[in-house]
Amino acid sequence: MSPSARSVASPRVVCIGDFRAIAQRRVPKSVFDYLDGGAEGEVTLRENCRVYDDLTFRPRHAVAFDHCNLRTRVLGFDLALPFLLAPVGYSRLMHPVGEVGAARAAGQAGTAYILSTISGHKLENVKAASTGPVFYQLYLMGGRAAAEAAIDRARIAGFSALVVTIDTTVSGMRERDFRNGMKELVSGNPFQKIPYLPQILSRPGWLIGFLRDGGIQPLPNVVIPGKGPMPLIDVAVALAESAVTWRDLAWIRELWRGPIVVKGVLTADDARRAVDEGAAAISVSNHGGRQLDCTPSALRVLPEVVAAVHGQTEILMDGGIRRGADIVKALSLGARAVLCGRAYAYGLAAAGEAGVNRAIEILRADLDRTLRLLGCPSIAELDRSYVNVPKTWDAN
Repeated sequence: MSPSARSVASPRVVCIGDFRAIAQRRVPKSVFDYLDGGAEGEVTLRENCRVYDDLTFRPRHAVAFDHCNLRTRVLGFDLALPFLLAPVGYSRLMHPVGEVGAARAAGQAGTAYILSTISGHKLENVKAASTGPVFYQLYLMGGRAAAEAAIDRARIAGFSALVVTIDTTVSGMRERDFRNGMKELVSGNPFQKIPYLPQILSRPGWLIGFLRDGGIQPLPNVVIPGKGPMPLIDVAVALAESAVTWRDLAWIRELWRGPIVVKGVLTADDARRAVDEGAAAISVSNHGGRQLDCTPSALRVLPEVVAAVHGQTEILMDGGIRRGADIVKALSLGARAVLCGRAYAYGLAAAGEAGVNRAIEILRADLDRTLRLLGCPSIAELDRSYVNVPKTWDAN
């Protein structure tokens, strides 16, 4: 049994936080901080997790039932779990199975996977790995021609929805990445890499797998006409040149006839605008605290967005999900489902696909246990009566 498999099998891996600790030991500091870090002072990153403490439960006791129904329906798809695996850029850097392994784990669990444009594996291979729905998260990297080609490939491959992220006008200032030399390690010359090599050499297990996988590879889903796949260079520059505006949604709609999810909504005004633009769903999100620091947590603004759309579109939410209880609180405030990013990515970095499987199972067991202790037999029956919401949250 490999060390990573032993870690997953260990009875000490009982929550997502345990996987975070294992991931920190397994991968280089630059890779771990790329996954774990946020923008600037990381105020929003911390608040995304802390804010769940502001809500307490209102359980119904002396209630028992044989089965908890965890199923929900998102964009017309019946999911076995009320959480989807969120897009995590270049997951292949964390473990060679990367996006393929995460998509396969999601399908086996009966839920959906969302593939980032900044992926290390071809979108066709990711879709083929999953038995469930797979969505494509779209950046306009490489220009419109490259985006059009990716949308067409996603359609042919059988992707079920597009997730358009609207909060990346420029990339956030992720200070950990600068300190760790992430740019130099990914795209610098050999002399620029030298100061940062000790952190790589200190993780021989990760390094062997990384080298066997071929090292840093171009982005296979960002193919620039006449040039080929975009190198994994300074993604911040590429994102700054590919900001999505509301006008772009009309153009995207012409190319994609399936459902579109608008991700990155934090205000009632943007929520209503997304509805007007035909969004089939909205994801209330601050990009995991990785873009503009000092924005409110997604959970904090969720009630505002739910009230603004009046049931005209489905509401998803992401940010700070680490436990099944967090998911229950978001669903009680009106989310149809949540997106989990770091929660499964820690498992991926710690133990590959087996880690993703275990992370999903931890959240599933958390959900079942929380519902039973609440006296609520079904995800569909959750509402605000199951949580105590601070009065200040309704004072908008």
